[in-house]
Amino acid sequence: MELSRINLGNLPADIPGPSYRLSDMTPGIVHIGVGNFFRAHQAWYLHNLMQQGQALDWAIIGAGVRPPHDSRMRERLLKQDCLTTLIELDPAGMSAEVIGSMIDYLPVEDGNGALIRMMADPAIRIVALTVTEGGYYIDPVTGDFDPVHPEIVFDAANPDRPNTAFGAIVAALKQRREQGAVPFAVLSCDNLLGNGTVVRQTVVSLARLSDADLADWIDSQCSFPNSMVDCIVPATGEKELALVRRLGVEDRAPVTHENFRQWVIEDNFCAGRPDWDRVGATFTDAVHAYEIMKLRILNAGHQVLANAGEILSLDTIAGCIAHPAISGLFRKVQMEEIAPQVDPVPGMQPEQYVDLIERRFSNRAIVDTTRRVAFDGSSRHAGFVLPIIRERLAAGRPVSGLLLVEALWARMCAGTRENGSTIEPNDPHWESLISTAGQARRHPRAWLEQRQYYGDLVDDPSVADTFEKWLTMIWASGCEETLEEYVASVDAQPVVKSG
Repeated sequence: MELSRINLGNLPADIPGPSYRLSDMTPGIVHIGVGNFFRAHQAWYLHNLMQQGQALDWAIIGAGVRPPHDSRMRERLLKQDCLTTLIELDPAGMSAEVIGSMIDYLPVEDGNGALIRMMADPAIRIVALTVTEGGYYIDPVTGDFDPVHPEIVFDAANPDRPNTAFGAIVAALKQRREQGAVPFAVLSCDNLLGNGTVVRQTVVSLARLSDADLADWIDSQCSFPNSMVDCIVPATGEKELALVRRLGVEDRAPVTHENFRQWVIEDNFCAGRPDWDRVGATFTDAVHAYEIMKLRILNAGHQVLANAGEILSLDTIAGCIAHPAISGLFRKVQMEEIAPQVDPVPGMQPEQYVDLIERRFSNRAIVDTTRRVAFDGSSRHAGFVLPIIRERLAAGRPVSGLLLVEALWARMCAGTRENGSTIEPNDPHWESLISTAGQARRHPRAWLEQRQYYGDLVDDPSVADTFEKWLTMIWASGCEETLEEYVASVDAQPVVKSG
């Protein structure tokens, strides 16, 4: 059955679809970055609220600013009326449903005219984003806005025809101000600590480069709620396309996901919001605590696993967890160096969360590739791992395991696995990383001298010596033997930040 509005009545009996009338829906949200995660998470929450007969005036308009990828996704989704088949991969059994909370996908075009016009419409009360951790134009060391990034420089000089999502947001807010309309809330759904604060910084700082008065208005009138999002959602490939066909649906862009979701949101919406709490979302002023737990234990935990997995030719995260040496690394680093830097949240201690994440990562039904998880390590290590290292150093606590994780990243970026196979480019800065990794094989400190990521960490002799020990051992003795030595080691003496 070809997925479309007209065919919803012909869905297989075991695949439920929307119970609401799609013709009754009107837009209220623009979502920039229509990837698998957005459809399995944010779009799913809204769909479930609509299944209760609620929020039909909050339908989602999809958007993107990155041709050709976003253009191809737009083409696929428009051919099926923006419907998506979600397939839940539970170890106990698979289930599927079709969701319809997204009703259109805007053209992807130079200058982002269609996107700006839609966001300027007062009917749009929320603009949400999933543009990846590295897409917010922040300096990875300082965390400050990067005003000299070429795309930011362009948008500042061309505020009415911007190239970036943030430039489009500024342009739309300018039009709403001129019209006397209220602003919309900007809701980041990316894995960034204080993502609302980060997106405020990016939007306001960009606006200030061309219009200081507008920047002040945005800062005072617009809201930027923090949020924490969680659901493991693999990329879609031929296996997933074949799976949805076996279920009886022809879907050009199906999404598989685990049997777990979490969404924690700061209740700060200047133009209203859907009642997502009716379908499981948590509204709280304490988003930060949930963020810390998830970003450090799950997202940093992903980086603990993925680089070792790539080096040892393990295709999936579940395969990494099943490998004794890698799972030993994961458990030891989590319990000794990551969980101690995390406070409990209501109903969950950090150690319990480690157990939960380990179980979720072990789900073999989720074919979450090491390549996907290792992608864009320059952003993910900077965002997830390095803040923990700096925090522990400031407290005089050991970081040997976390420095081993960094050494594994350096070894992975050399571009070959231990079996001799090639690791294809897997980072926006791959050319620079692979060059530095080659230098680091002979002179390990060269890796830490990438100050755009590591700042002054290389200046700390204890850090540099420990990193050098691990990277030298990985090259000399192999990844597995190095991991086994680390797992068998006892806690080192606290590392005290020099200087």
